[in-house]
Amino acid sequence: MRRLPALVAALLLPAAQPVLLATGLSSASLLVSGAAAQAQSSVDALLEKARALKGKKGSEPEMIKLASQVLAIRQSADAYYLRAYAKSDLGDKQGAIADYNQAIAINPQYADAYYNRGNDKSDLGDKQGAIADYSQAIAINPQDAEAYSNRGVAKSDSGDNQGAIADYSQAIAINPQLAEAYTNRGNAKAELGDKQGAIADCNQAIAINPQNANAWGARGLAKSQLGDRIGACDDMRKSASLGSSVAQRLLSQVCQ
Repeated sequence: MRRLPALVAALLLPAAQPVLLATGLSSASLLVSGAAAQAQSSVDALLEKARALKGKKGSEPEMIKLASQVLAIRQSADAYYLRAYAKSDLGDKQGAIADYNQAIAINPQYADAYYNRGNDKSDLGDKQGAIADYSQAIAINPQDAEAYSNRGVAKSDSGDNQGAIADYSQAIAINPQLAEAYTNRGNAKAELGDKQGAIADCNQAIAINPQNANAWGARGLAKSQLGDRIGACDDMRKSASLGSSVAQRLLSQVCQ
């Protein structure tokens, strides 16, 4: 899951202060102040338009255009972030990472930029780079359950299932309703041979979100490995019905 920033006023130049017409105030000063206020207003409007396009399929080119217009006026961490978000949606992960780099250079405390850059690095196979970015996001915001969960995925993909379980458990401690963390922890437990623990975690994920195809499929696989073919087949069918292509492929094997 990627994130859009809230309006971060500190990242933009402050709006011009009211001008007091005092003796000795030059007309040039008034012009400069007015121009700054106009530029600020333009930046705010462009960023607001870009944010409004979030989640609208096909709007990515316009989002990139708006963010680039902001950057033509001044440097803005939010503009780089929004442009990166759109580039990532278009599949340009390298371009997105470059823009996240710029956002972070402007604002080193931009936790969501680290988080999304971690997602893109993970998608490109750079699991260690992803882990580093998730770790930085967590250092800035220790209550970021999704950063712990995604770091767990990157650790599991790197073969560190014990470390992954620790991260999933921390994510669950922060947000007990994070179904994906239960599913992922179940998968990691299954990899380590704890099939019953995997089933228990998948049960919890399904209780939170009965439409979680991955949880049904993971539980079905664990049941199959424990010899419960009927239960495994039922779960795998449910997963397939919810759209899991993996479960669909495994049906003939599990339900034979």
